Amino acid sequence: MGTIGTSSDSNETISPIQRPDAGGKLAVKTKTLQVNHFSVKFNPKSRIIHYNVDVSPQSPPQPGRPPRRISKTELSLIRDKLFRFIVTLTLVNILEMSRLEDYIRGRALSIPRVILQGVDVVFKENPTKCTVPVGRCFYPMNPKFRETNLQPGVIAVGGFQHSLKPTRQGLSLCLDYSVLSFKKQMSVLDFLHEQITGFNLREFGRYRKHVENVLIGLKVHVTHRRTKQKYTVARLTGKDTRQINFPAVDAQGNPTGQLSLVGYFQNRYQIDIRYKDIPALDFGGNKTNYVPMELCVLVEGQRYPKEYLGSNAAKNLKDMCLPPPRVRQDAIQAMVNSRCGPCGGDIVGNFEMNVSNVMTTVTGRVLGPPKLKLSDPSGRTIHMALTPEKCQWNLVEKSMVEGKPVECWGILDFTLRSRCVFFDNRFISKLIEKYNKFGIIMKEPVWIEKTDMLKLGNYNQLSDLLEKINDAVSRKYRCRLQFLLCVMASKDPGYKCLKWIAETKVGIVTQCCLSGNANSAKDQYLTNLALKINAKIGGSNVELINRLPHFEGDGHVMFIGADVNHPASRDANSPSMAAVVATVNWPAANRYAARVCAQEHRTEKILNFGEVCLELVSCYERLNGAKPEKIVIFRDGVSESQFQMVLGEELQDLKRTFERANYSPTITLIVAQKRHQTRLFPSPAENEMTSATRGNVLPGTVVDTVIIHPFEFDFYLVSHHGSLGTSKPTHYHVLWDEHDFTSDKLQELIYDMCFTFARCTKPVSLVPPVYYADLAAYRGRQYYEAKIGMQSPLASSVSSATSNSNDMDFYKLHSDLENIMFFI
Repeated sequence: MGTIGTSSDSNETISPIQRPDAGGKLAVKTKTLQVNHFSVKFNPKSRIIHYNVDVSPQSPPQPGRPPRRISKTELSLIRDKLFRFIVTLTLVNILEMSRLEDYIRGRALSIPRVILQGVDVVFKENPTKCTVPVGRCFYPMNPKFRETNLQPGVIAVGGFQHSLKPTRQGLSLCLDYSVLSFKKQMSVLDFLHEQITGFNLREFGRYRKHVENVLIGLKVHVTHRRTKQKYTVARLTGKDTRQINFPAVDAQGNPTGQLSLVGYFQNRYQIDIRYKDIPALDFGGNKTNYVPMELCVLVEGQRYPKEYLGSNAAKNLKDMCLPPPRVRQDAIQAMVNSRCGPCGGDIVGNFEMNVSNVMTTVTGRVLGPPKLKLSDPSGRTIHMALTPEKCQWNLVEKSMVEGKPVECWGILDFTLRSRCVFFDNRFISKLIEKYNKFGIIMKEPVWIEKTDMLKLGNYNQLSDLLEKINDAVSRKYRCRLQFLLCVMASKDPGYKCLKWIAETKVGIVTQCCLSGNANSAKDQYLTNLALKINAKIGGSNVELINRLPHFEGDGHVMFIGADVNHPASRDANSPSMAAVVATVNWPAANRYAARVCAQEHRTEKILNFGEVCLELVSCYERLNGAKPEKIVIFRDGVSESQFQMVLGEELQDLKRTFERANYSPTITLIVAQKRHQTRLFPSPAENEMTSATRGNVLPGTVVDTVIIHPFEFDFYLVSHHGSLGTSKPTHYHVLWDEHDFTSDKLQELIYDMCFTFARCTKPVSLVPPVYYADLAAYRGRQYYEAKIGMQSPLASSVSSATSNSNDMDFYKLHSDLENIMFFI
């Protein structure tokens, strides 16, 4: 546990380690793959000259008026028509491309980030002019690359995102397909009819609140004059259009009387306003700026938040975001060749750069799956051998390695008085029957409590209810609940509060389920439920027959995962949530303890990282009678630009903390990255389309040549089945290594660990320490959201992220849950 702290660490420059070999050799088969990296050739003798451009209006402001602001639209026009304004150019920097060449060839170890940023600006110039930029993505609108109607007034549009990467083959352009939902370009009145069910202009007053919710913040163009200027709707006018008057002024700004809005448009533009009995749009600003709704059109390319989509629209958007490999590959190729893409036009060529329009070809090695340890229902050990093509297993006539007997459990049924599906108590016998098939004891629940969904929305009532159940079971049966099965009629925000109270205040492990799923009691559902319950109460679902690669000898080893969950982009105050998880058993290394800490808004550095890890080491020592001699840390969520922070601050804090405790384990630090654009595609000649792969590369596919870093230790690994869309490899980048890993040993270690994830019977896409850290950090986010959303003395309104984060009670785990896997 920890609270917000401050750091005075000096940034020590430490470079990531270099690759220890020429790449791995281990493989059960090799495959020719195509990668969405496109080779960029540049002249190392060329230079990019960086200027600052200062633009100001040539004419002075009118008397009594503030200086005129130049809009973004005008600034974009200025780039093409500089002669209309006074322009000042200031030389900022000269970017020598030879520095980038030196880095790629290994003659310089420090990445020339400024040079890459300059080249990135060059590649973004054409799509910025031709498309709608949203964040780091670009969406062509005229014509649209791909378009799907999602719901009235909303469409999904295909686009792309790209980045530049120094790789073993040189500079590469990495481009990937992207999809986003947008509001359709249409008149404001048509948009209201599509967005608001039953909307009627004659009864506008009934819909005013809905109209404000839909329109405020939207950008619009006006149709009564020729202009590309965009206006933002600030509010609706308080009066109807026919009743609006505003002060008229002459050319010098002197008042000349009152003018009606209807009369103004008739006299100035010869337009008869048709809809006079509804409000006009108010664009805000320093002067009166009212425009009738019928003269306004939505600006094209305005994002529509996906959380506002209906269920069918959300599903359609997801389907479009997850095209099969061949469709995605064709889309990427089309965008590289497009006139709207980063290679379109003459801009890149003008800077003496040339981009290949052919995907990079690499050889992928397929690693063999490990042999697994399971049990049969009688408790005998089963050795499970898997094939590279089918790395999944099932529990038919098999069981978990260590199934924990369930002797003291309860049910909290929230479906009382529900309009949805009531909970069918026959589910209990079906779950017990499933446990019997596994050969694991599961007794009847010792407590069944019925209540309604309203309890989930009331902190005090829910807290009292959980305390009552916990205390009653303890008194009556003289044992603690192993877990409480919580049955809900539907998904509900109160789920967050239930987890918050149970895991921080009361100390109960909960397993939630929807009554509809429980009542159907499908066999796979019951199996998945049993897997989660067994892991939460201390059991072991699957283990490896052999010890993890590279650690076959004596000595304890701990694996640590660390991640930070940040608030949504539109949230300017909430704290970030850091989570650190660590294995607490060896050699199975499949049970974890977690710690969750809050820190300043959008702070990526994990504060007090060393103290948190030392606490987890102490936990390991209490359970095993020895401290781990070797520690492997997997850090999630950091980009290349943050590697120095991880090395120079987090790692050094950890080492100093361990030194103060007279503890000196060997340490390896690896970053796991999922937020990248690299995709691997089977070559057409070797594409084995099966129901398991769906046209994706095989699980266990690793690439550590050509597209990787010029000299640092990194690789791409697809460890999971691509059952949905196109498989995304995880990019592993080793920053620090005191265990002398080879490429083969590290890749095999990570792939083998992906088979030990507790919630499923197949390998996962991300090494489990990072996967669990991500789940634990998200649970911390749920605690925070529960706190600010509940009406209780503990959930009073908050004024800043700091005040919330310093309140340890809202995320400090109950002592009974600190060392178990409550978060899965």
